Amino acid sequence: MIKAIIFDVDNTLIDFLLMKDMSIKAAASAMIDSGLEEKKESIVADLWKLLGKHGYEDSKVFQRYLKETTGTIDYRVLASAVNAYRRVRTGFLEPFPHVIATLTELFKRGVILAVVTDAPKLKAWIRLTAMRIDHLFSFVVAFEDTHEHKPSRKPFEIALKKLKVKPKECLMIGDSPDRDVEGAKNLGIKSCFARYGNPNYDGKIKADYEIKDIKEILKLI
Repeated sequence: MIKAIIFDVDNTLIDFLLMKDMSIKAAASAMIDSGLEEKKESIVADLWKLLGKHGYEDSKVFQRYLKETTGTIDYRVLASAVNAYRRVRTGFLEPFPHVIATLTELFKRGVILAVVTDAPKLKAWIRLTAMRIDHLFSFVVAFEDTHEHKPSRKPFEIALKKLKVKPKECLMIGDSPDRDVEGAKNLGIKSCFARYGNPNYDGKIKADYEIKDIKEILKLI
């Protein structure tokens, strides 16, 4: 019997990559309007490359871009990029379809809900509160808690200890087979691949379950 469910956040509860792409495009347009003489497509491509190199949560991506592209940081351009990025990001923080209804039903059934994420703790809670689903989760295990990324055992060990359940009584749901699924299976936690958050993945899936809509969870437990 499943007594607790651990969720990833990005691309499991929210469409993180779409949000990121829209925010970056808005920032690129704002930089051009502030005087940066570069093509929007080039700016967007270079920003994605920097995020791929330094991590999707890199808080200095615009500074890095301006330094590499122009050799200096124009703070008017930087401020415009940051404001545009934040404006779009905040406005886009909406959950995938059926997330709120599904989480609410799980909560009503007495299933303990938690989060294990590689994101910083504050950013994770900001996303949950922005979607108004924070009250449904007992806790968040974030990067600061272990300084190790999934599939490390440590984040999952902390979660199990806080949940006070056996691994077989817990289900991990995430969009990454390499991080979420493997991390859970390493401890004997049941795993579920959120296909809706990673539809283009064509590698081998070793999850116990696979869902195309988060509401399918209700049939699994």
